[in-house]
Amino acid sequence: MASKILLVTGDAAESLEVFYPYQRLQEEGYQVDIAAPARKRLQFVVHDFVDDFDTYTEKPGYTWPADLAFDEVDPADYVALVVPGGRAPEYLRNNPELQRIVKHFFDTDKPVAQICHGPLITAAAGVLNGRRSAAYPALQPDVKAAGAEFVDGEAVVDGVVVSARAWPDHPAWIRAFVEVLRVKAPVA
Repeated sequence: MASKILLVTGDAAESLEVFYPYQRLQEEGYQVDIAAPARKRLQFVVHDFVDDFDTYTEKPGYTWPADLAFDEVDPADYVALVVPGGRAPEYLRNNPELQRIVKHFFDTDKPVAQICHGPLITAAAGVLNGRRSAAYPALQPDVKAAGAEFVDGEAVVDGVVVSARAWPDHPAWIRAFVEVLRVKAPVA
């Protein structure tokens, strides 16, 4: 059986930030399961950067089914965690089942990849304190409030945690995450 990676997300997650790691990690030989608040078809969004806009724009993106609900997840079954961004982390961060899952990965020193607004989830779970993390630049105050050092970088590696700003950072972010996986959780 292939080593399993858990990807946690929900409605309004950024399409590219879900599908790029989902497919890229499958290419590496991992089974990737998507967990959400409930087993249902999720509606993702597309965030784009438009000249003369002060922030990104949002359009409807792809839909995709969640493999399992957060309360069905046994994090011990997984070798790593992926936390995509988009708007989903704004409401997911308050989910106690998701906080339980996230804490397991940090408490057991398993690899974690987070991007864009994903650090809102790890901050709410109380696991960013003392770490270095990238995030969407507007989240700099949130990362600092969680006790972490904000780093404006495309692939920030802090032990087994790999973070990035947004989907334009995908190549460097996943390259760094795969390097961590090959050491800490190679494909079985």
